[in-house]
Amino acid sequence: MILGSDSVSEDGRITVVAGGVGAAKFLRGLLQVHPNHLVTALVNVADDFRLHGLAISPDLDTVTYTLGGLVNPETGWGRANESWSVRDELERLGGETWFNLGDLDLAVHLYRTQRIGNGATLTEVTKELCDKLGIEAQIVPASNQEIRSQLKLQGGGWVDFQDYFVAQQHSVAVENLRFRGIEAALPGPSVIASLEEADVIVIAPSNPFVSVKPVLEITGVGEVIKKRRERVVAISPIVGGAALKGPASRMLEELGFESSVVGIASLYKEFASALVIDHVDTELAAKVEAVGLRSVVTDTIMSDVDRAAALAEAVLNNTSLEERDT
Repeated sequence: MILGSDSVSEDGRITVVAGGVGAAKFLRGLLQVHPNHLVTALVNVADDFRLHGLAISPDLDTVTYTLGGLVNPETGWGRANESWSVRDELERLGGETWFNLGDLDLAVHLYRTQRIGNGATLTEVTKELCDKLGIEAQIVPASNQEIRSQLKLQGGGWVDFQDYFVAQQHSVAVENLRFRGIEAALPGPSVIASLEEADVIVIAPSNPFVSVKPVLEITGVGEVIKKRRERVVAISPIVGGAALKGPASRMLEELGFESSVVGIASLYKEFASALVIDHVDTELAAKVEAVGLRSVVTDTIMSDVDRAAALAEAVLNNTSLEERDT
């Protein structure tokens, strides 16, 4: 059943809580159907890290490369037409190459690191990159302070996210997670305003634990989203009980949740009033509603930009605009 019939006007402001590949695909579709300058992406920074002395922001880069038309279409991350001369030479010399950094990608990390070293904030550097790429949408780091996702692995200790995700290929079960630095982290300069002024807030189909949760836990962010719950719609990253990309479905089970759209609904019930689910999960719509969210059933698999645009239209056309700020 498809619920909701209100739609967002063409001059409505849309703010998207975003992680990496899934969020980037959704945003690319959204920019096909809504004025770009009215779209803001609040992007996770908790999987940022330093390697070879460089400041690397994987989710920010994936979103920026995608919206700037530079992303590798085969992987959904990294640069198209990438070369690997530096990595190959580093490997020959015996250096660290567990995290692949292409030559074009390295240029961005060098630029970011230099600018931050000269006193610029991550927000300022991200805007500079967007301006150079002609991106009209606002891509905003959730915080300028350092936050690091860490996971406690079964049979071991705490590791940083990139160690778990890339070095260990997310092959070890997760027992717990935490966000180092979250207590001291403040939202970026425009983050709270973008949430308070949005006509619709979308939680993108990103990993709810390591992409969305660290954004929601930044001081003030989760509170504003809860207050504006009637204008918040989440898109499930789980389709037919599985994640389309990454370890989200396994993490749901490992951390005590059902690996289904019902599990996603239970995670977002305090933050969102509606959950967008795929047609294959139609039989679970009633269970989603029993958790306390309206269900919106549509095609959520964004195999190309047209499908992503159709999903964005479905989200905007099935969004309740009844404000209930409390």
